[in-house]
Amino acid sequence: MKQTPAHDQHNPDLLRMIPDGLKKIVEVGCSRGALARAYLQNNPGCDYVGLEIDADSALLASRICRSVICADVESMTDDAFAAFSPSDCWIFGDSLEHLRDPWTLLRRIKNHLTPGGMIVACIPNSQHWSFQARLGCGLLRYEDQGLLDRTHLRFFTRITMIDLFESSGYRLVEGYPRIFNEPEREKFLPAIRAMALAAGADPAVAEKDAIPLQYVVKAVPVQMAAL
Repeated sequence: MKQTPAHDQHNPDLLRMIPDGLKKIVEVGCSRGALARAYLQNNPGCDYVGLEIDADSALLASRICRSVICADVESMTDDAFAAFSPSDCWIFGDSLEHLRDPWTLLRRIKNHLTPGGMIVACIPNSQHWSFQARLGCGLLRYEDQGLLDRTHLRFFTRITMIDLFESSGYRLVEGYPRIFNEPEREKFLPAIRAMALAAGADPAVAEKDAIPLQYVVKAVPVQMAAL
């Protein structure tokens, strides 16, 4: 299946979530290296490793990252995976939803993090009002990019995103929604509240969770979170 179109713009909210001074970073789905370029500008000594499944994008990213591996991260052998150890941070910029089994990969990463290591991720919100509106009308058609990207294999809401990390042995220590100017959403929010009431859920929470387009989060292994 053709991959999501590559881009040269980094996610500024994701960048702000990554601490300065990290020694080694692994970015899954580094595309052309836009985020790596932005981080390395202020942290030139970081060993920034890119993982990218698209060969053309990987080639371009190799000019920016310290190294780039063109591979399917979920199919890597234990020996190949060991090359990432130890790493301070794994980054998933809108890439967890493209994986077949993100739960297993997150558990696997835990063994390769340094003390104090972390996961930083941006995850699309499948509870977004536009997603709900399309589903309600039977118009859930896949697209080249966005919430209905045809290469998405997994779909997460705020609640199930938290479940993803907690069930994989992590604890969210920081996170916030990415909300954009979408005036048209106001006409859909009353219907979302009404649907939540009919389902016995909290309409205020349902409305609030329908507004973010994405969530940016930081997670650490549970044993590290307890320190």
